Order: sequence, then structure tokens, then C-alpha cells
Amino acid sequence: MAFKEDSPLASIDNNLTMIEKVEKITCVGAGYVGGPTSVMIAHKCPHIRVTVVDMNEEKIQQWNSEKLPIFEPGLEAIVKECRGKNLFFSADVGKSINEADLIFISVNTPTKMYGRGKGMAPDLKYVESVSRTIAANSDSPKIIVEKSTVPVKAAQSIKTILKEAQAHNSSLYFQVLSNPEFLAEGTAMNDLANPDRVLIGGEDTADGHKAVQALVDVYSNWVPTERIITTNTWSSELSKLVANAFLAQRISSINAVSAICEATGADVQEVAHAVGCDTRIGNKFLQASVGFGGSCFQKDVKSLVYLCETYNLQTVANYFHGIIEINDYQRRRFSDTIISEMFNTVSNKKIAIFGFAFKKNTADTRESSAIHVGGHLLEEHAELVVYDPKVPEEVIRHELGLVSSPEKVSKLVTVASDPYEAAKDAHSIVILTEWDEFKTYDYGRIFETMKKPASIFDGRLILDRKTLQTAGFRVFTIGTAKTQSLNLFP
Repeated sequence: MAFKEDSPLASIDNNLTMIEKVEKITCVGAGYVGGPTSVMIAHKCPHIRVTVVDMNEEKIQQWNSEKLPIFEPGLEAIVKECRGKNLFFSADVGKSINEADLIFISVNTPTKMYGRGKGMAPDLKYVESVSRTIAANSDSPKIIVEKSTVPVKAAQSIKTILKEAQAHNSSLYFQVLSNPEFLAEGTAMNDLANPDRVLIGGEDTADGHKAVQALVDVYSNWVPTERIITTNTWSSELSKLVANAFLAQRISSINAVSAICEATGADVQEVAHAVGCDTRIGNKFLQASVGFGGSCFQKDVKSLVYLCETYNLQTVANYFHGIIEINDYQRRRFSDTIISEMFNTVSNKKIAIFGFAFKKNTADTRESSAIHVGGHLLEEHAELVVYDPKVPEEVIRHELGLVSSPEKVSKLVTVASDPYEAAKDAHSIVILTEWDEFKTYDYGRIFETMKKPASIFDGRLILDRKTLQTAGFRVFTIGTAKTQSLNLFP
């Protein structure tokens, strides 16, 4: 194990034997991380009893129903296979914690929107709450595993809370590990079944090593041991933030290049292909788009920026903050292009929005670019008709209501259940999610039902530009020089 001699977490003298074999796992948090992770462990480890708990009883009921609370390809089939055998969903948090050998903490760690660090620092109130709940409901030794994305040294806070419980109950003993998730929504089940790596951080003590090995043994049921990386706790926590910052950086870099391509006449896809053929760079995450979204990238980059500022590394903080600035710029730039290419006004014009999830194969809308572009268009009094195959209407209205007024959303936003109806009598179509089904539509048929001139703004580069132009559309794609421009005020 790649531990330093100094333990990052002070070990506690205790005569109790640390758990060396995990037979019962409880995951606190039934969301996008805790749910799929627990389901995969139950699937791959039939000898381990896995219980997912959450304070939200409605969510637990959904996990126990035929309609799961989240959509993820491949998830439903495995849930039905394991549920009631060695996979359980419960709202009895205390009982499940007490019975567990190992507890995953998989709760939300949103960006703080109040007080010190507002808009940048992670809010750890849910992690602290779970830690206190574990302390209050345990009467035997346990391994506690950070699965949520947390700032560096969050494990120390968890350990401090648990130490207080140990001081008053001699039968308690805890080891805290870091095991960050590296899942991509839309491919989470495949990511879990075939991970690039599993990262486990722990303290450099005899019991710390035992705790790490116990978790290694769980993953070893299906993950090759050479893909299981062990580090000290702080390296594990920081690695998650850095990984997401690097991925977000690549997206912002190619999006910055897309602006240059539009100005010069270069094609961003051709540039990305040429650059990606360099083996030192590779071709992943070089797809230009309207911007990245999701629950992790922006939040984790901001957390890294805040960490740098905390340690007075302002130049480093500024560097990483540029990733967020380019993402915001790309969304605004795309919105401005829509407005300028529609005669510099979208007021009272019907615009069909294809896609509201932040990416395909998920119903998750957190930080979706569709929210921001939609908000910009509503500022200009556009009439939006939104179609997404998985995102419910109430979610769409709620998210747009956060960037615009609920009154404006009620008046100007319609949610369609059919893409052809969404495009009927529209002045333009704006593609904001790369759903595969969008590639299969009969755009000739769609064109005939739209107001003329009809435009398509492809923010995900998924449609064939020449085919659309042949059908009669004015077409704008990210990273390609504008053609057929009708801008009245160049």
C-alpha cells in the first residue's frame, strides 16, 4: 500500500479486532451513486447482504416498486434479479446501520449556497448528519466508507464524530476509508461492472490495513486486483476532485477551440480528430458541445478551487476556475447565437427544445446546459416547447423556475410528449441532449410543419448538417463557421 509513515488519521488504541470479512453492507443514500453501487455489489457478491437506506421513504418505496426512482440502462434488470434475495431497500436507517459490518456514506454533497464559501465550498451537512446517525445507532465495530465526493480531510471530520461515540461505548470501534466513485451517468452499470480502477484510501495502521483489505476483498469478487489501487486517505479524496477537474478541463478546452473554429472557418470535429490521434493526448472528452453538466464536474471543480484558496494557492485556484468560466461562456455564446441567427429577436417565437437531461441515457437534470440555455431564451421572451424522453414535466418546470420566474415558466413553457408535436409551428429546433433517438427522426417531415425559415441549432453535434440543409433547414452547429446567416446586425 502506498502509505506514508505518518498516518493521516490518528488510530485509537483498542483491544477490539477490526472487521476482516464483510458479510453485511449498508449504504446510506439511495441516489445516483448509492443505488447503482449497492445493486452491483449485491449482483456480484451473492454471499453479502446489501441494504440501501434513505430518510426519504418515498424514494425507498420507489426502489421497492416496478418504477425505480432513477433511470440507468441495465439497472432495472439487476434490481429485479437481486431484490428480496440479498438486496434490500429500507427506511429503517438505525436498524440497518446497527446490523452492518461496512457502511457506505453516499449522500449528497452540494455546493454551499450560504455563509463562508458560498457558491464554491462543498456543503457537508448531510455527511455530518449520517456520521452522527452511525455513532448513535452502532454497538459493534464497523468500517465506514466515504462514497460521496468530499473535500480533502473530510474523513478526519467523520473520525472525530465517531471517536466521541467510542469514548462512551467500549464495544465500538470504527475505521474510516475513502472509496470515491468514478461513475458516468448513462453508463454507470457498465462502469461498475468493468471499472478502470477502484480507489481505496485508508490510514497507515494495522487496523487501517485490515479495513482496506476487507473492502478490497469485496471488490475482488469481480474486479481484477491490479485495478484496485490503495492509497492514504488524503490522496484518495483528492484524486476524485482532480480526476473530474481534468475531464472538465478537456471539455472546456475543446469548447474554447470551437469558438476559434467558428471565427476562422475550421471544423472543430476535424480539429478534435487530428489532435486526438496524438497518443499523448488521446481522443476521449474532445467532443465539443454546448457545455458540460451533471452533479459532479462543476461542483468538484469549484471544491478544488475553494481548497486551493484555503491554502492560499490563488494562482492555482484561478487556473482551475477558468474551466467553469469557459463552460458558462459556451452556454451564453450558444444562446446568443440562437438569438442573433433568428433576426436578433426570439420574442414570441416558438422554439422546440430537444433534450433536457444533462446527457443521454439518464433523467438527471442537475446543472444541465438545457436549464441555462432555456433561461437565457426565456429572458428574451421566447416560447419554449420542451421534449425529453425521460425527464418528467414537473422536473423541467421546476428547473426552469430556478433560473426564471415561475410565472414566466407557466406562461411561456410547454412540455411535449412527442417530438413531432414539439416542432410543429416552431421557428427553430435546439438540440441540447445527445439522445440517440434524435438522430432517427424524419426531419423532412418535421421541416414541413415548421415556420419558415426553419432553423436547427445542434448543440451536441449529433445530426448530419448536409442532410438537414438539403431538407431546407438553416443549420448552426457548434464549432463550424456560420453559413446562410440572416443576422441583420453583424
